[in-house]
Amino acid sequence: MTDAKSPWSYDSSNIFARILRGEIPNKTVIETENTLVFHDLYPQAPVHVLVIPKGAYVDFAHFAAEASEAEIVDFHRVAAQVCAELGLNAGGYRGITNSGAHGHQEVPHYHLHLLGGRALGPLLSKG
Repeated sequence: MTDAKSPWSYDSSNIFARILRGEIPNKTVIETENTLVFHDLYPQAPVHVLVIPKGAYVDFAHFAAEASEAEIVDFHRVAAQVCAELGLNAGGYRGITNSGAHGHQEVPHYHLHLLGGRALGPLLSKG
């Protein structure tokens, strides 16, 4: 997690931290000791879920650098499980994670968007 030497500063008042503390309800898909998957409140595709670690990680780089092996394995295995359970593997899906201002990260808690259920088009405009 974060410590005095870490370049990341976690804001425990963010909406995902509040969801993890039970202060805000969510529509849970899967929950384990280390990971929570829930439906996005503003879905951008027929299937749109968020996979979040329960630890206080700001973004992918923070999670990859400081999460325990158990947290990392669980996060990815749960993401694979939800893809299978929601039928995303059949037609394909998109996994997106954003970081910082340039990446348009809206919530400063690491999360993976899994979207599918229809053709999604190009990820970024060319130019």
